[in-house]
Amino acid sequence: MLQPYPMPSGLVTAFGGGTVRDVLLSRRPFFYWVMHQDYVLVVFAMAIFAPYFLRVTSRLFDQRALLITDVIGLGLFSVSGTSIALDTQMQMPSFTATMMGVVTGVFSGIIRDVLCNEIPLILRDSRPYAVCTFAGCWIYLGLSELEVDTIYNVLISTAFILIARFVTFKFDIRLPH
Repeated sequence: MLQPYPMPSGLVTAFGGGTVRDVLLSRRPFFYWVMHQDYVLVVFAMAIFAPYFLRVTSRLFDQRALLITDVIGLGLFSVSGTSIALDTQMQMPSFTATMMGVVTGVFSGIIRDVLCNEIPLILRDSRPYAVCTFAGCWIYLGLSELEVDTIYNVLISTAFILIARFVTFKFDIRLPH
């Protein structure tokens, strides 16, 4: 699937959505991952070993394992993107913060798929993807307003995105074309 270009696609998947968010927010230090090379080195090492790891684990797990990790990443990155936009330095309005969360979660996959010469998942699968993220980011905002502890807020919001995404698969819920 993504095997032709594991290195660039791994880096883009890890940092693409956050980079797009930082560009849109004019966030400094610009491109946070550039300032902290440890993140890049970890992703670089993981990208080198990913094809071998996937070859071994594909015998043990099916596509559902990749779906689970994708949805967990979607939830965590989206919630963190919303949190960053709400940060005291950014102070974005609620709707903008939510959209920055969606951008953070969704754009990495879009850029990765384009880089790998594939139609982005969000365009080829009519199941709600960004909609689940959008709703989860609003839940994060609501719980923030209620001053729920940050750890619980992140867990609840991410769990909502995870469950909502799985419900769309279980019941084959699709958006109209």
